[in-house]
Amino acid sequence: MKMTTLLFVMLLFGCNQGNTANKGHQQTTLPKVSIKPETKDSISSFGPNSIVRTVMKDKKGHIWMASWDGIFRYDGKSFTNMTSKVSSARFFSIIEDRKGHFWFGTIGEGAYYYDGKSFTHFTTKEGLLNNEVTSICEDKKGNIWFGVSGGASCYNGKYFRNYIIEGNAIHEALTWKTFPESQPMGVQMIMEDKKGKLWVGSKGALFTFDGNTFTALKNKEGQAFVNVWSITEDQKGTIWFSAENGLWRYDDSTFSKFSEFGAISIMEDKKGNIWTSSTTAMYNKHWTLSRYDKKSLSTEKPTATEISSKQLIFGILEDADGTIWFGTGHGVYRYDGMTITDFKEKQGDY
Repeated sequence: MKMTTLLFVMLLFGCNQGNTANKGHQQTTLPKVSIKPETKDSISSFGPNSIVRTVMKDKKGHIWMASWDGIFRYDGKSFTNMTSKVSSARFFSIIEDRKGHFWFGTIGEGAYYYDGKSFTHFTTKEGLLNNEVTSICEDKKGNIWFGVSGGASCYNGKYFRNYIIEGNAIHEALTWKTFPESQPMGVQMIMEDKKGKLWVGSKGALFTFDGNTFTALKNKEGQAFVNVWSITEDQKGTIWFSAENGLWRYDDSTFSKFSEFGAISIMEDKKGNIWTSSTTAMYNKHWTLSRYDKKSLSTEKPTATEISSKQLIFGILEDADGTIWFGTGHGVYRYDGMTITDFKEKQGDY
């Protein structure tokens, strides 16, 4: 089953643990744009109306959304468009780093860094490999990784190190290399596991990175995992990921297919249930938000409870009270176990 893909889609402390020499990378000059994002006209009781690709919660308990309408923050009462005065870009990815600051990825305008007072813009001019940023990850050393069209970029606070996809391999660019245009291959997901290993999902393969080498992983038939959009690690340390041919899990030694249907997003809730947003044979033009009960995860035929079906369903988040937030092609929704609440202003999209 082919998953529909929506999108076209050193060194003082180097990103590469095994090599800290300056390989032609130049220091990044960062222009800051001082603004006051929380203006009256950007606060509303409604959330975004367009695509919401990523939903996350910050250390203060606020819900953040990366959408085609901008970056929204929900404080439990109202929504604030944090980027309404900064950019009209299509925002795709978002993380909060260890300092409590935020990184936003866009499609076409690179990445933004927000320290709570001002924004810093990163593009290929500053050394980012490409301006299509589909994933962002902070590793244990504090380096910020960007999954982009053409490969990945690692930023250590002073410099970028860029890594380029060529076939089923990723290698470091030894010169000041960037891609001004969209590339046929790209990194779609980056995640660091509890052991400090990076997992990198691309259109062509699934990779791990140990600080020195990217290794392409294959199933027992020797085939690469193609079109990897989502990767997560559960409480037990099992790695879950979605590829073009299904949903998989890896338990330190063995890859096993969990479902025939891939997922654009995978999340484990506090009870150990697995949630996915995916296409199914039944809903070939729609996506479903599904929950796999923890008790069925070890069975040969795990059963999924369908919570919602819509034209597109993307990122999933569990809030502190157990409610589930999920982004769609037309805004963000919240599920409290019984009712699905719609936060968009324009009604009648579904």
